[in-house]
Amino acid sequence: MISGSQADKKARTLVVYYSQTGNTRAVAERIRDLSGGDLVELVPVDPYPDDYSATTQQAKRELQSGYKPPLQTKVENVGAYDIICVGSPNWWSTVAGPVKTFLSDYDLSGKTLAPFITHGGGGAGRSVADIKKWCPRASVANALVVNGYNTATSLADVAAWLRALDVIREG
Repeated sequence: MISGSQADKKARTLVVYYSQTGNTRAVAERIRDLSGGDLVELVPVDPYPDDYSATTQQAKRELQSGYKPPLQTKVENVGAYDIICVGSPNWWSTVAGPVKTFLSDYDLSGKTLAPFITHGGGGAGRSVADIKKWCPRASVANALVVNGYNTATSLADVAAWLRALDVIREG
């Protein structure tokens, strides 16, 4: 059990994510449950199409043009968090547009960013390198990479990743 003074020293954790198909959401919810962190879903002002092919083509155009979709989501008091777990599907080897918008819109200097990436076979791509490029004053931890087909069985991987970050809630 953590004493009061130890609990006060525990890092405040934010779990922020974008999910198109639900895979990233499932991992984000596991992270929240195990870390006790706050959970925020990034919602674009203009939703992506329901059709997978149309979404991938739109994502490709956004990436090529550098477009960052505006968000409905506003994260209050991001400065209060020490560790920000940033979740995204792998879209064209990088993070989804809404995640790029979040990383660009907030001052994350001095924060530890812990990426978690879901994919359908492409791994993390260059997501971690891009996050480091967009947030040069943040520390970027090792990424948790989960194949979308394995989100239901990824609990042990999520727990191990959170232990490495020292943010797992015991009890």
